[in-house]
Amino acid sequence: MSTVIDQAVQARLIATTPRSREIPASLRYDRADPFAVRVVFPPAASLDGAEVAWTFGRDLLEEGLRGPSGTGDVHIWPCGPEAAVVEFHTADGMAMVQFETRDLRDFLTRSYGVVAQGCEGLHLDVDADLAALLREA
Repeated sequence: MSTVIDQAVQARLIATTPRSREIPASLRYDRADPFAVRVVFPPAASLDGAEVAWTFGRDLLEEGLRGPSGTGDVHIWPCGPEAAVVEFHTADGMAMVQFETRDLRDFLTRSYGVVAQGCEGLHLDVDADLAALLREA
């Protein structure tokens, strides 16, 4: 079984100027970082022409599909029965992106096939992570 999931999805960038538009995105999950999910937007979807990647807790995504969730740079909430909004905050501004709930749930289900919910800590290599930190110090 693969330890990495990379799922292509369509998203809608919510904007007033010039207007909302469909953008491609990729949802990624890696057993090596079992608590996290990544959303990656290609260069064509960004203002500066560079790929944009956001990493946040898998549990935040799960909670955000049921109700408003998030207190930091990433906020997620349901938007009706078929969509969810992910809001990304930076020092330069904010972006809101809408995803189909079905795509996010399918992604989470696939990620739980790689690392079961609640078992993330069993997949951490604390010794290797500590050794890497000490080498960098």
